[in-house]
Amino acid sequence: MIGGAEDKDGDCKILREFVRLSGGLDAKIVVMTVATELPREVGDNYIRVFERLGVKDVRIADTADRDDARSSTILESIDKATGVFFTGGDQARITDTLKGTEIHKALLKRYRDGITVGGTSAGASMMSATMIVEGDSETHPRLEIVETDEGMSFLPEVVIDQHFSQRGRIGRLLAAVARKPHLLGLGIDENTAVVVSNHQLEVIGEASCTIVDLKGSSHSNIDTLLRDENLALCDVKLHVLPDGYKFDLATRSPIL
Repeated sequence: MIGGAEDKDGDCKILREFVRLSGGLDAKIVVMTVATELPREVGDNYIRVFERLGVKDVRIADTADRDDARSSTILESIDKATGVFFTGGDQARITDTLKGTEIHKALLKRYRDGITVGGTSAGASMMSATMIVEGDSETHPRLEIVETDEGMSFLPEVVIDQHFSQRGRIGRLLAAVARKPHLLGLGIDENTAVVVSNHQLEVIGEASCTIVDLKGSSHSNIDTLLRDENLALCDVKLHVLPDGYKFDLATRSPIL
């Protein structure tokens, strides 16, 4: 899961890792462009990057509406894929178009089978069961500053925000997690990614992943808040993890 604005012209450290996890030079990658309003332009750009990294089999799956989400051609591509990558755009377009469809079911099955599923920006936000749809940036925590909906449920134990530090989104991530404190909040910076395997997370890239954990917090005023009142949260755990650091999602603790 990438926080957006990943390097596509230089060393491409993050996309290179996605290719490696997808099978390296033998990877069969499907690029899902459902989130963007410019599917051909965005799709062609990722084809260029993945081919430059040595992948010979890269296919675009453009699903403009829910009718496309029954496409036998796309379902066949997903069945043969070793990696599926969701581009950025609008995460609500992903869920509105794909959630509950045959393509969604096929993706979840293939993910459980062990293929690599990745995404950037909107393609990262949709990975959780509770998804941040939109919200205000660079403001203090209030319940009204963030809107959530059901995501695609690849990682049900977290809620994800992207472009995190660059757009000042700590307030809205805190508000999202305050509504469902059993979830871990992941705030992923630009040109930064988290790789999740066997309930462990590793950070790679230029900046950091911020993890918000409210499970052991001692106080919240969420039950007494009126509209536009400020959120109070006490004893919140906050982890800021740069490149190379790991975190255990099951025990909710860093691996040092």
